[in-house]
Amino acid sequence: MKKFETEAIRTQTERSQFLEHSTPMYLTSSFVFEDAEDMRASFAEEKERNIYSRYSNPTSNEFIEKICKMEGAESGFAFASGMAAVFSTLAALVDTGDHILSARSIFGSTHTLFTKFLPKWGVTSSYFPIDDLDAAEKMITSKTKIIYAESPTNPGVDVLDLEKLGEIAKKHKLIFIVDNCFASPYLQQPIKFGADLVIHSGTKLMDGQGRVLAGVTVGSADLVDKVYRFARITGPALSPFNAWVLTKSLETLAIRVDRHCENALKLAEFLEGHPKVSWVKYPFLKSHPMYTVAKKQMKAGGSIVAFEVKGGLKAGKKFFDSIKMLSLSANLGDSRSIVTHPASTTHSKLSVEDRLESGITDGSVRVSVGLEHIDDIIADIEQALG
Repeated sequence: MKKFETEAIRTQTERSQFLEHSTPMYLTSSFVFEDAEDMRASFAEEKERNIYSRYSNPTSNEFIEKICKMEGAESGFAFASGMAAVFSTLAALVDTGDHILSARSIFGSTHTLFTKFLPKWGVTSSYFPIDDLDAAEKMITSKTKIIYAESPTNPGVDVLDLEKLGEIAKKHKLIFIVDNCFASPYLQQPIKFGADLVIHSGTKLMDGQGRVLAGVTVGSADLVDKVYRFARITGPALSPFNAWVLTKSLETLAIRVDRHCENALKLAEFLEGHPKVSWVKYPFLKSHPMYTVAKKQMKAGGSIVAFEVKGGLKAGKKFFDSIKMLSLSANLGDSRSIVTHPASTTHSKLSVEDRLESGITDGSVRVSVGLEHIDDIIADIEQALG
């Protein structure tokens, strides 16, 4: 088996008659058939071939194949956004009356999906505390079908023991789904720890330059087939153009993420000793409560640093208004460093109580550490804190 970096570069669709070095985009909505029998057999799935780009496309297939190799997955499907991947995956697998057991700290839109939309179809959910997985097991009911988790979490950068969650899921014959967006497949492969399916927002580190929206779900072939058949009908497929952008971006994923992690650790170490910062969370800081677990399941700590500005909402607003170089944006995993105020942006739809339970205070700051020189990143944050 080839190394990660090699697979990211050398996994390509078959070259055309032009023998191009870099695989081209296949910007087509549909594909033609040789004759009536070829068309019939294709729609009957007696042949494995492209029919319509809502179902599959050579460029999208190349992107999916790369992610499958990176994650150690059997199959996958690519979506128009990360949330399209989350919703479609869950919708394809649950039935009326089913129950989802989720980690308490998850992305705000996923929380809204669990609490506002899935209940419309009779699907319930419960949250387990991220620091007590024994309590999680006790919350499993006869209706529970899925265990869902992010690690590291958004935006608190908490780390869950994926291996223990995988053991719980296997013991109770549940589907274990992990949102691996913050780590990327370069830093962490949840399938190794028992995950059945892994979800990514390709918009983040996979693209890495804030250009396109994308999502992908990979894992067990049987489960992915169910996801595929739901998506084939409902139509949230990734566009071939965005797939082409992503498959080229994956060629530099490893080298980019190495620099993201190097910069993020240096920023976290700087913030840890700053007098105007209450706390700092970064998986590879020794002060992180799950540092040992993070070292076990991750290659490095990732690109996200979370911290709290002393002084609450007023101090936080002053900090954001004082930023000069870093971008004020809700995105992450970009080559440009980004600062976000979760309480008023990505998690603003949550109640104050829900935010606090997820570790989001009024002064919480999420920094997506980019690829600029670390001295310049620190200098901008230092002057904004001052």
